[in-house]
Amino acid sequence: MTGPSAETKMQFLFALRSHGVTDTRVLKAMEEIDRGRFITGLFAERSYEDTPLPIACGQTISQPSIVGRMTQALQLSPRDKVLEVGTGSGYQAAILSRLARRVYTVDRHARLVREANEVFQSLGLVNITAMTADGSHGLPEQAPFDRILVTAAAEDPPGPLLAQLKIGGIMVVPVGQSDAVQTLIRVRRGENGFDYDELLPVRFVPLLEGLGRDG
Repeated sequence: MTGPSAETKMQFLFALRSHGVTDTRVLKAMEEIDRGRFITGLFAERSYEDTPLPIACGQTISQPSIVGRMTQALQLSPRDKVLEVGTGSGYQAAILSRLARRVYTVDRHARLVREANEVFQSLGLVNITAMTADGSHGLPEQAPFDRILVTAAAEDPPGPLLAQLKIGGIMVVPVGQSDAVQTLIRVRRGENGFDYDELLPVRFVPLLEGLGRDG
């Protein structure tokens, strides 16, 4: 399976930089992880455009520049244990896996988890654990986490996820009442509570409770 040409890769990285992805470690991880491996079918030829694309189960793979900005906002260190809520295609978890010690990723759709796991195995990404679960409850058995990334929008940062964040930890989550108006929020947990930063406007699918109805 051939990856993108050198020219395509250069354009891809230029688009990331021009949209505010400036962290060299994040750019290197996004250069190393081929987005084309996570997109199949009709949209495969558009893998390297800076645009969201449809995937199975009515979900989307996020725009690469948004993936980069969210990853950058986490301020990851190589020793971090990360929880991702919303595996989707698996692309975001693969990026995280190059920057953190351990990545746990959960999705309510079993099919997406199964397909993402196949790609992780084919790429040799052994520090990712993907499972089908209701991400709105987090992953209590593996908590606490150094970093939490939520790739679906909640009306407020979910309480169970805040509770699973270590002191000194960071969570990045889209927050908004509707599909149209959402803001990416960075939450830092301190000794005496939580600090919130608004980062940029975004559009994500809603964070839903329960499991998807797919096999």
